[in-house]
Amino acid sequence: MRITWPKSKRMNVRPYTGVLDRLKAAGLRPTRQRLALAKLLFECADRHVTAEQLHSEAHAANIKVSLATVYNTLHQFTAAELMREVVVESGRSYFDTNITDHHHFFHEDEGELTDIPAAALSVARLPATPDGTEVKRVDVIIRLKKS
Repeated sequence: MRITWPKSKRMNVRPYTGVLDRLKAAGLRPTRQRLALAKLLFECADRHVTAEQLHSEAHAANIKVSLATVYNTLHQFTAAELMREVVVESGRSYFDTNITDHHHFFHEDEGELTDIPAAALSVARLPATPDGTEVKRVDVIIRLKKS
C-alpha cells in the first residue's frame, strides 16, 4: 500500500534544495561536487574549516573529491561571498561560513578559531585610505595561547 500525502502536508524531502538555491543565487553552477561540499558546509551551524578538514569530512561521507577540488571550491565559494577566508599565518587559512561582520580569536595551541561579535570590539582609528579606495571590512584576529 502506498501512502500519498495531500499536497499541503508534503514535506520538502529533497536533500539538496537549500544548498542548490544558495549556489544558484550566488551565480555558481551546482555541480555534483559543489553541491556535496556545500551540504557539508552550510547545513549546520556556522563554522571554521580548513581545506584538509573538509576533505576528510567529504571522504568520511563517501564523497569522492580531491584535495585540489576542495581548495578550488572553497575559493569559488569565497569569491561568490558565500564564505570568508581567514588567513591566520602564511600558508594557513580557515574558511568561515559566517559572513556577517565579526572578528576572531585564534587559539594557537588548538589551531582553532572562534567568533568575536563585531560589537564586542572597537577600532578607534583607521589610517586614511589611498586615493580611489575605501575600507571594505576590518578583520581582527586576536591570538591566544595557554598561560
